[in-house]
Amino acid sequence: MTKDDLTRNTRNPKLFISYSWTSPQHEAWVMQLATELRESSVDVILDKWDLKEGHDANAFMEKMVSDPNIRKVVLVCDKKYAEKADSRSGGAGTEAQIISPEIYKKEAQDKFVAVVAEKDENGNPHLPIYYKSRIYIDLSDINEYAKNFEQLLRWIFDKPMHTKPELGAKPAFLDETAPISLGTAARFSRVLDSIRNNRPYTSGALREYFETFGANLEKFRIVRREGAFDDQVVENIEQFIPYRNQSIEIFLAIGQYFNKKESHDQLHHFFEQLIPYLDRPANVESWREVDFDNFKFIIHELFLYCVASLLKHGAYDAVAYLLNNRYFVENNSEYTRNGMQGYNLFMAYLHSLEYRNSRLNLRQLSVHASLLNDRSNGTGLSFELIMQADFLLFIRDCVDSTVQGSAQYWWPVTLVYKADRNRPFEIFARAESTQFFQQLAPMLGIKTKAELNSILAAFEQGKLRIPRWDFRFVNPSVLLGIDSLATRP
Repeated sequence: MTKDDLTRNTRNPKLFISYSWTSPQHEAWVMQLATELRESSVDVILDKWDLKEGHDANAFMEKMVSDPNIRKVVLVCDKKYAEKADSRSGGAGTEAQIISPEIYKKEAQDKFVAVVAEKDENGNPHLPIYYKSRIYIDLSDINEYAKNFEQLLRWIFDKPMHTKPELGAKPAFLDETAPISLGTAARFSRVLDSIRNNRPYTSGALREYFETFGANLEKFRIVRREGAFDDQVVENIEQFIPYRNQSIEIFLAIGQYFNKKESHDQLHHFFEQLIPYLDRPANVESWREVDFDNFKFIIHELFLYCVASLLKHGAYDAVAYLLNNRYFVENNSEYTRNGMQGYNLFMAYLHSLEYRNSRLNLRQLSVHASLLNDRSNGTGLSFELIMQADFLLFIRDCVDSTVQGSAQYWWPVTLVYKADRNRPFEIFARAESTQFFQQLAPMLGIKTKAELNSILAAFEQGKLRIPRWDFRFVNPSVLLGIDSLATRP
């Protein structure tokens, strides 16, 4: 192996995926996992992509052990894979004969890891006998997918979450470069357990987590240093990812297990307590508008993921609550009054990212959208669901703008990736059912389809702006599937 090969293999480690052709759905799940890994800089080798007609299948499988360039092997374990591996039947059985000696002969094995895609009725993972005593990574639970996908990436890149410190080294919390901590780990575990297991203290645990999160977000305030400020913004929001992922797991758990009026209130209050971070603190007399761009990005992203998570689990009443109830804003500016504002205050133009686009000559239509897209890998929510939430928030803002005679505020930045899309988002495709449409209507602030037709007419008349980036634009009529809405029982 040359020096260049070694460098490339470290930067983009090669990984082989072993799995069973259980069903089309399972194969699609494996393909999605492989795609997310490739998008995270892992050079995935998969039979669907790399095994061509005329190739020797056994030689292809043996390559995962014999090829020194292949550093990691993932065993995607479901019931069928475990059965075939144990009985040494089919491709999974052949691979088991190749893999098991490698696993047995080394006590410390860091080339192979089982990724559990399915568990039995008792919650036990389906694992081959030769792997039973080893640690696995569980991706079977969508609510913990983001956390465990991060664990998988850390294993692939040999970057463990916890490393043994050198004896006598200065504690990490005294180092200026140490990760920022919100101090929410224990509260996060407690509230997630309480939501999923319907504990009597769920409401209190949720409130405690949100209040700790909101209070300690101050730790992410940027203190300017030498260098480009946009670099500091990007570095800051990257440090925030573990806490964003915590929030996503809680949003998903609320949508799935705790969709109640009390959780709606707490989600609303959570975002309301984040509002002060969008503007200057009361004790700051000198500032620039970009000084708070990291908070603007973080809060906008959290709101998008909250809505997307609730939509995923059909918690439409929770989304309607967040959009219908306004938020108290205690603005520090002497030129504006304190008062109530709509959810669209969580959408903000980020000048620092626009400057970054110019400074680095990135030539991107939207750096903001690009960052959101890149950061979506491993969250358990596809970027398609994020764009769907963004579009819903945009249409609702258009409805409010028309009814109230106010300006448009919500700009759906993610839809730069859906320009020229020729089909509706899933929730609007399903809304061909009149009954389903009635579930969506409160989120949109409407009662009838005719009100949406009025919005589309306002686009045609130029009274409302259509999302556009240079020569790329979206067609709201298509994304809504307007012709099919409420046309069936």
